[in-house]
Amino acid sequence: MCRSIKTLRPPALPEKATEEDVQAAALQYVRKVSGFRVPAAHNREVFERAVAEVADATRRLLDDLEVRGAGARAS
Repeated sequence: MCRSIKTLRPPALPEKATEEDVQAAALQYVRKVSGFRVPAAHNREVFERAVAEVADATRRLLDDLEVRGAGARAS
C-alpha cells in the first residue's frame, strides 16, 4: 500500500474529498504501480490517461459508498 495515499471518505476526511484530493491519490497510485515518479516522454500519454481513469473510478467509488452510521450517503 502506498502510504502517501490518504483515505478520502468520512470519517477519515470530515468533508467531501476535493478534486485535488482525488487527483493526488490517483497520481500516487499510478506512480506506485508504474514505478515511475515522472514518465518518460514516450510514456507520458498513457501515464496521464491512467491517472485520469483512476481519478474517475475514485470519484465514482466515493459518490456511491454508503458509510454506515453516517446516516445518508456520505458523498
